[in-house]
Amino acid sequence: MFKADVFAQRYLSDYDSTLFIKDTLRPLAKRFNNISFSGYIQPQFQVAQKKGTQTYEGGNFQEFADSRFMLRRARVKLDYAMPGKQGDFPAALFTFQIEATERDVNIRDVFVRVYEPTKHNASLTAGLFARPFGYEVNLSSSYRETPERGRMSQILMPSERDLGAMVSYESQKPERKQFQVKYDIGLFNGQGKSGPAEFDSYKDLISRLTIKPVTFSKHYTISGGLSFLHGGWVQTTKYRYEMGFKDGSDMFLIDSNTENLGGKAPCEYYGADMQLAYKHAWGKTEIRGEYWAGKQPGTATTTVNPGTVPTGPTYIRHFDGAFFYFLQNIINEKWEIMAKYDWYDPNTDVAGNSIGKAGTNMTAADVRYDTWGFGATHYFNANLKVLAYYSLAKNETTQLAGFTDDIKDNVFTFRIQMRF
Repeated sequence: MFKADVFAQRYLSDYDSTLFIKDTLRPLAKRFNNISFSGYIQPQFQVAQKKGTQTYEGGNFQEFADSRFMLRRARVKLDYAMPGKQGDFPAALFTFQIEATERDVNIRDVFVRVYEPTKHNASLTAGLFARPFGYEVNLSSSYRETPERGRMSQILMPSERDLGAMVSYESQKPERKQFQVKYDIGLFNGQGKSGPAEFDSYKDLISRLTIKPVTFSKHYTISGGLSFLHGGWVQTTKYRYEMGFKDGSDMFLIDSNTENLGGKAPCEYYGADMQLAYKHAWGKTEIRGEYWAGKQPGTATTTVNPGTVPTGPTYIRHFDGAFFYFLQNIINEKWEIMAKYDWYDPNTDVAGNSIGKAGTNMTAADVRYDTWGFGATHYFNANLKVLAYYSLAKNETTQLAGFTDDIKDNVFTFRIQMRF
């Protein structure tokens, strides 16, 4: 059997010893001993401040509902390790993950990873898999302490996954040094799972340099990473709006050059993250910080990465945002409290009452949101936990109708999670 990080549990042949009782069943066990199944389920109950709340805490509430039961996630994953010549490391890995909830059934991951056969330090991954950008985007929902990723993650990286190919480098030596790095770089379609198919010929180049956890002073562990994305999508009209200054106000100014038609609406992200943990008698204290900035194309009304080709004028905005976590075990490792703060400013060139001013061409897509979250988790064991979490979202006040005051869109979540 192979020791690989891809597996969340032991192989199938380890689960049921009755497979080894009869010699007639030994070939069956041998056939499947390189296959592993894992999965998790997250049923939850939520209460919002008002009916029809628009939220990033698991999706919008229906028009007449301010409370709901829902199956947030329910996934099963299959991993297969193809034996290598040396016998102690797989030559390739195949992963297939499916999700089934009350809303739909869909594929989450389908990819193959092939390792360089000599030292296994380099690999090629191809298929549908997570984009190598950021820490929060790549932290599995089964391990993440808060119910959802931040608003910026969900808008700029919807579904976290995309179709593409990626080359990675990570030392596989058993005698690992204290300082280890991992580097990923790949080309992706760009629209991820939010659309039915690639709609243009432009691709996203995404890369990430990860500094693996380093322990110092016995109790402290630090890690981090740098991320980069360069891409964009096709413009289907000649009209492009970019921020400028005119008549004493910041506003979107139109560029109607015919060369814009069929050109690329530029998309650039830069990210940096760091994680610091301290182990103590109660368990662990951890602080995480992550910051993104860059340029995001969109439409007049949204900055969400599109799943289908945008048909209206293109709006280019400079953005930034961040995620900060504070995690603290109390009493022992089974109890954990948390606080999270994140912001997403889709248009850093304008703020407050300048948004909505007549003639500036600004909409709700330019409004900044700051979100605070507070919660507590009880871990019964490594497979079962319960979580209570309250999210407070605050939008900046503007001259836009509906955004002259803070919208009532706070949400309370109670969740049970079981995994195997």
